Amino acid sequence: MTTVKASSELTLRDRLSRLTFEKACKLLGPEGKKLIQKGAKREILVAEDVFLGDDLLRVRFPGPQGEPEAIATITLMAGSRDRLHWHCDRCDSACEHVGAAFSVVLEEKMTLGLAEPPKERVPVESLSEAELIEAALNERLERAQTEKFKVVSADTTTPWTDYTVTSLVSGKSYRVALRSLERGPSYCSCPDFRTNTLGTCKHILHVIAKVKKRFEPEQLAQPYRRERIAVHLHYDHEATLRLAVPERLKDEVAVIVQPLVGKPIADVHDLLQRLTKLEQLGQPFHVYPDAEEYIQQQLIRERLQDRMAKIRRNPAGHPLRQSLLKVPLLPYQLDGVAFAAHAGRAVLADDMGLGKTIQGVGLAELLAREAGIKKVLVVCPASLKSQWKNEIHRFCDREAQLIAGPNARRHEQYGRDCFFTICNYEQVLRDILAIEQVPWDLIILDEGQRIKNWESKTARVIKGLRSPFALVLSGTPLENRLEDLYSVVQFIDQKRLGPGFRFFNAHWIVDEKGKVLGYKNLDVLREKLRPILLRRTR
Repeated sequence: MTTVKASSELTLRDRLSRLTFEKACKLLGPEGKKLIQKGAKREILVAEDVFLGDDLLRVRFPGPQGEPEAIATITLMAGSRDRLHWHCDRCDSACEHVGAAFSVVLEEKMTLGLAEPPKERVPVESLSEAELIEAALNERLERAQTEKFKVVSADTTTPWTDYTVTSLVSGKSYRVALRSLERGPSYCSCPDFRTNTLGTCKHILHVIAKVKKRFEPEQLAQPYRRERIAVHLHYDHEATLRLAVPERLKDEVAVIVQPLVGKPIADVHDLLQRLTKLEQLGQPFHVYPDAEEYIQQQLIRERLQDRMAKIRRNPAGHPLRQSLLKVPLLPYQLDGVAFAAHAGRAVLADDMGLGKTIQGVGLAELLAREAGIKKVLVVCPASLKSQWKNEIHRFCDREAQLIAGPNARRHEQYGRDCFFTICNYEQVLRDILAIEQVPWDLIILDEGQRIKNWESKTARVIKGLRSPFALVLSGTPLENRLEDLYSVVQFIDQKRLGPGFRFFNAHWIVDEKGKVLGYKNLDVLREKLRPILLRRTR
């Protein structure tokens, strides 16, 4: 029989294990939600920076010279709300440091021993494709059933509407467009839905469970009646562009859209011409955000394709070798620049000493001339920031700035009218709110293998950055560790390698306990990567 403790008997661990996002926000006051979300952007190493004892949680925030920037604590105190008392040794009131401490508790309960470990899993690498999909769906269904969400419907009279789904643990919100109880027709704005190729996610599944309780079977049996034309991505093994239409259309509208209905759309120019005709007729339509991004990427690639192919046919004899930068490019360096521009988003994994920095600067200069880009963000290790600025001034005449100083100053710097902005990985975590507000045209990650742990907070934040063009520079042979490779490619093209469960199933060799013994199907992997990854050796 389970014994329920009286409230007065609950220990610090008991109270932290029961802590929810909403409760934590109330503990911090009116700014609680904002402080926790800002604190969540910080990279905190639980093993090094966090201590949890019987009566004390302490989070240390390292400063630039190794000395603590601040120390936040959570303890038990009878007079405090829920008996939880927070304190920061650098701030007089609720602050980002305390917000980060609560964020650690909410996100790392398993690591801190505040939650039961998950059941031992069957290694996905040993499953068949059908078993793999079933396991992935079951995992998301379990999370949909056990995680706490707040769901707000845009129209409570029908199940087939848009919903805002907010996690009560992290505070993050996503939009779900529910169109069916089956996999495929619905949409969610979360990252997992965009990449898992399952046509569903925990947010959609949670909403489905809610509507099954709220609506009668007869109502759920009525199909979604589309009221307007929509351009969307259909997620299966690969994402494809599709057009969905209402049952009844005017004859002049049907003539325009009917040739595209029920099949993947390959020609985006033809699609855009048809959408223009719909606008001229006054016919409303909607383009979903992921479909809009897909279309823009296709147009950018096509615009550069012919020009870059011409450069790559003879880089040694092309005039840009001498005229692109202030110093001549070697033939293979111009080829690398053209490769990255052609791909739009690419990984350059040349051996050390072959000039990856000059190729990164060359790509930015070429895209400025050919595509009109104006804002470039360079993310690199802190030790390389000054080197990057010096190399930029050596190779071209574009303005470059280093991000430095206190929070307010750094946030102002990102928005300046400066072509190159250079920051380090730790600053991305701290300044993500300011960085996200800037429309970056090109993002360059130097030493990109630093986002190798694809489930870490650093990787999640970096992969959330948006730009039409991107370049990862890495001197490490990424094929040596497929986990690192997967994380890097996720930043460049989230759909290229598919969801993690399917990727590792295809390429890991494991024992019966799931321990990785080696890799397989590397030829297939190299072929998939050929359009976006270039590696030259000495």
